Amino acid sequence: MRGYLSFFRKRRAKILVGAIPAAILMAAGLYVIVSDRQDNLTAAPEGDVKEHTNRLIQEKSPYLQQHAHNPVDWYPWGDEAIQRARTEDKPIFLSVGYASCHWCHVMERESFENEEIATILNQHFISIKVDREERPDLDHIYMTATTLLAGRGGWPMSVFLTADLKPFFAGTYFPPDDRYGRPGFKRLIIELANAYETERTRVQGISQDVYRRLQEQMIAPPSPRDFDKSLITAGADQLLLQVDTIYGGFGTGAKFPQATQLSLLLRQFKSTGDSTY
Repeated sequence: MRGYLSFFRKRRAKILVGAIPAAILMAAGLYVIVSDRQDNLTAAPEGDVKEHTNRLIQEKSPYLQQHAHNPVDWYPWGDEAIQRARTEDKPIFLSVGYASCHWCHVMERESFENEEIATILNQHFISIKVDREERPDLDHIYMTATTLLAGRGGWPMSVFLTADLKPFFAGTYFPPDDRYGRPGFKRLIIELANAYETERTRVQGISQDVYRRLQEQMIAPPSPRDFDKSLITAGADQLLLQVDTIYGGFGTGAKFPQATQLSLLLRQFKSTGDSTY
């Protein structure tokens, strides 16, 4: 755990954040809009008995319902999960994804359907599942925190929060065991749970630092600056360097639609008439 927390501790002085919705700063913590749903679980239809059924069975989102039979004791975002985290003094594992996300499905298959990993999560964390298409407000807030902490964002988004909803560790996809140059999710949650139990001061220090910088960003008005069209040209030129001229898209890895990048290049072409774009 020291290795992971030390990494973020070193980054704290370099944290830069963009504008954050005002909903992030309510009362003393990051208590954003929550659902008041307190439904009880219902049994699976007769003839379709599942070994596991969690609270997501009551949700309207097909993405959340997909996880309703994971052995992970998932909660939807809401008062019930947050209050339990505070009452039991447990950290929160927040997992955000969406139905068409390939790696979201991979992580579910590898980790959230894994009995051993689920047992660890259920014992040491309160686990919350969020559909980013259903709750873009939460996705925006915690994606900002993920980018701030990890230096990059993406889905599935995996964020670990204190009981007062302040992030202290974040990342995206984690394989079940160490591979691809990434720490294994099983080892990660064991070390994070241990840190929350035995190094609480360090964990709270990181979460408070993130929260403080978010406050500073919201309180301080943005510095005015003149708009320079050369910035657009420079950005478009950088995008062109990433274009895959053989298979299309940007970069060489797994590709997803990049609407904003394509829009920028189209606007640059319309503005300049340069067919390079």
